[in-house]
Amino acid sequence: MQAQVWSGRKLHPAALATLEGLATVMVTTVGELNDWYAEASVADAILLRGTTHITGEVMDTIGPHLRVIARTGIGVDRIDLDAATQRGILVVNTPDGPTESTAEHAIALLLNLCKRVTTGDRMLRSGRPFPDVAELPLGLETRDTILGLVGLGRIGSRVATIARVLGMRVLAYDPFIQPDQAVKLGVELVTPLENLLPQAQIVSLHCPSLPETYHIMNAERLQLMPKGSYLINVARGALVDTDALLAALLSEHLAGAGLDVFDPEPPQANHPLFSLPNTICTPHIGSFTAASVERMQVMACEEIARVVRGEHPLSLVNADVWKQRRT
Repeated sequence: MQAQVWSGRKLHPAALATLEGLATVMVTTVGELNDWYAEASVADAILLRGTTHITGEVMDTIGPHLRVIARTGIGVDRIDLDAATQRGILVVNTPDGPTESTAEHAIALLLNLCKRVTTGDRMLRSGRPFPDVAELPLGLETRDTILGLVGLGRIGSRVATIARVLGMRVLAYDPFIQPDQAVKLGVELVTPLENLLPQAQIVSLHCPSLPETYHIMNAERLQLMPKGSYLINVARGALVDTDALLAALLSEHLAGAGLDVFDPEPPQANHPLFSLPNTICTPHIGSFTAASVERMQVMACEEIARVVRGEHPLSLVNADVWKQRRT
């Protein structure tokens, strides 16, 4: 008998091909933001985006058939891993899937801010003529500037590589990275974080959302950044104290911020960050490209296929569950 897979979105043919002969796929008719639990109650595996919260109560509502929660992407902070482990449910993700697109998005926000692309676009779209140069804030030429990375994992490392091609000097804070790894990337490790921030004209966040990283960029650390510097966040909204960021932008201590993530998500429609002239805000679309979506779906389905075949998945987040997994 084939396994049953419930998906929160239509799957790419390449992803479906990995499950051929192993599982039947059902795509939701109500969407992940609504009551989809009844649909998924027959599923052995569910495939979700990162915005969907999965608590122990949700797992129990779906029922005893559920064996695998597959996440297209990296972050699993919206899945109760302890609850999944207690119930024998495997949680898998696709850590290599969104790397390239998310790194490119960070660089896009960085260049957009520094070159005042959105600022100029907004001026012209408002119906104004070309502004006098005295009205325009000067941009920042990124060559020979210092980029500070908070986190040097997959995405941070790729950002570092692209930034060095642009002629930037790259510093990084990451207590889990060995010096030889940084040397291979041409990156200088700096610790503690308080020593990195005053040196960087641009700071880009690439660490997971954990209790230890909650508001890692708070008022004190934002003030350590040089006046006129920029903050980029394509990782998780909870890394930044929003009130402190607003204050730093309004006081012009920071020249700008590029944000693809917020806390909470989705943010309120009239979020104060959206009205500031020195912010660029995008709706968590860093990995939302054709190549990245296909890659993540294929990787997630490959993980489900491994479990169906009785194999150990490559990216099992809650590793302790394997010996007590549901079968």
